[in-house]
Amino acid sequence: MQTLLIHELVDALWLKIFPVTLGVGKRLFADGTIPAAFKVTESTVTSKGVMIINYERAGAVPTGSM
Repeated sequence: MQTLLIHELVDALWLKIFPVTLGVGKRLFADGTIPAAFKVTESTVTSKGVMIINYERAGAVPTGSM
């Protein structure tokens, strides 16, 4: 996944988020993840509480100052 993000080969992400905790696993966005802007284009929640969310690229990452 990280290699695809680094080379800007990801146009969309479909994530399914389940409301359970199972312990240790592999992180999708671990240390070293490059910044990338995405916007939500579609989302739904199933009757069991699973969130299904579609993200699409949103151009450059907006930055600012404080």
